[in-house]
Amino acid sequence: MTPPAASQPSTAPSGLAILGAGSPACDQILNAGAQQLLVDLHRRFAARVTDLLQRRELRRRELAAGALPDFLPQTLAVREGSWKVAPIPQDLLDRRVEITGPTDRKMIINALNSGAKVFMADCEDSLTPSWANVIDGQINLRDAVNKSISLTTPEGKSYRLQDRVATLIVRPRGWHLYEKHLQVDGAQIPGAFVDFGLYLFHNARALRQHHTGPYFYLPKTESHLESRLWAEVFAFSEEQLNLPHGTIKATVLIETILAAFEMDEILYELREYIVGLNCGRWDYIFSFIKKFAHRPDFVLPERQQVTMTTHFLRSYSKLLIKTCHRRGAFAMGGMAAQIPIKNDVQANEQAMAKVRADKEREASDGHDGTWVAHPALVPVAQEIFDRVMPQPNQLQRDPGDQRFTAADLLAIPEGTITEAGLRNNIEVSLRYMAAWLTGLGCVPINNLMEDAATAEIARAQVWQWIRHPKGVLVDGRRITLAMFRKILSEELAQIGAQYDAAAFGAGKFEAAARLLDEITAGAEFSEFLTLVAYRQIS
Repeated sequence: MTPPAASQPSTAPSGLAILGAGSPACDQILNAGAQQLLVDLHRRFAARVTDLLQRRELRRRELAAGALPDFLPQTLAVREGSWKVAPIPQDLLDRRVEITGPTDRKMIINALNSGAKVFMADCEDSLTPSWANVIDGQINLRDAVNKSISLTTPEGKSYRLQDRVATLIVRPRGWHLYEKHLQVDGAQIPGAFVDFGLYLFHNARALRQHHTGPYFYLPKTESHLESRLWAEVFAFSEEQLNLPHGTIKATVLIETILAAFEMDEILYELREYIVGLNCGRWDYIFSFIKKFAHRPDFVLPERQQVTMTTHFLRSYSKLLIKTCHRRGAFAMGGMAAQIPIKNDVQANEQAMAKVRADKEREASDGHDGTWVAHPALVPVAQEIFDRVMPQPNQLQRDPGDQRFTAADLLAIPEGTITEAGLRNNIEVSLRYMAAWLTGLGCVPINNLMEDAATAEIARAQVWQWIRHPKGVLVDGRRITLAMFRKILSEELAQIGAQYDAAAFGAGKFEAAARLLDEITAGAEFSEFLTLVAYRQIS
């Protein structure tokens, strides 16, 4: 199977059902060859995805029953071995500043032009996976790879690529998300295969012609077995598309508490493909809450107090650096979600000071690069990494003999819960979920660029606080479902006062409030709010 130079007529392979609305863009992206690759990926690997998700559920039950994660005794030889990952491509050797965002056409152009070394185009947490967004995103990625992408707004403003642009990396959906608009033999195709397969099929040839490659960020990994599956998917896809072995390269986000105990093993399973690990810290905090949601001894303070300077998060970050550098892989830092505050100079300077302190810590600890959410933050982060890291990366930096135990990774930080913190969690969850339902997965809220991870932390904390004795405000009031519903009603009314009736309805705030109430009142913790919300988009 060879990627096309141009679109081919679409004739669906036997067993494939395309349930999304047809369009010229859809015909281009879902041509015959692309359809066949998706069918092949599904039939060969979908059962493995099901098995891995069942393993996740089994592990969740074990933790709820009192088990604690630890480093795996059966993989001690991997951790103690002297192996290294494969050589890293030239255009990934310097990743000091990476910018992220959805596959929106304007976003892609601005991010590639931002001056960052890398742009991670996100098909996951900052993208609502409506059928139109999925297909249009692939069109936009194809045009970006071909360097033909442009945009002229109704106001006449034009956007085009500069001569020098960031290296492109794509983040497909995690294993838990399925694509309901595509079915094979009556079963939904894993969304990871759709995002990965379509991008690889349409762009592998052009990427290689431009002296780069098909690079991916892999999200939500919970075990090295999940990374093993990705390695097999990569090898199979390279063979199907006649690509040299090792053409595909990946960076894995360590954004679950369980993956933190298997970083060596994750690198090992993907050693022919992987170039680094990333501190996906917001999802990591969410995972920490989620995996111990039923445990009264694992209640975190309000999220504003859970910073990267707390012991459990600093330990995770330093362990990632040590593990990666020992194996010749990059250790990427986390996201700075701040955006410029144009109408308040003092507030803006305070926000930028937080960014600078965060990036100083990352660069000084040994990270090889970091993430920002807004182009204005690129020079802020770059200045720090240029000063601390004048060379392309810090792979040669000696990690020393620091040792980190399970106790370090599981240490609960001290802190409090205020009504303001509770109210902020409810407001952010409500505003984000409303935006997500309208098709926007990346949203500015309270001067921060938020994706699903922040909303997940916020709603997860509320669920946990309601159910455990430590869920008490500093003034002594117990956090209850009734209190949550009262604040939710107040926040909804406050938002409603900012819009006329038509705009408020179009914003889907009431639908978001109902969903938030559903997942907060549920006896069982909802694994992902996007799984619940996905039922309501087309």
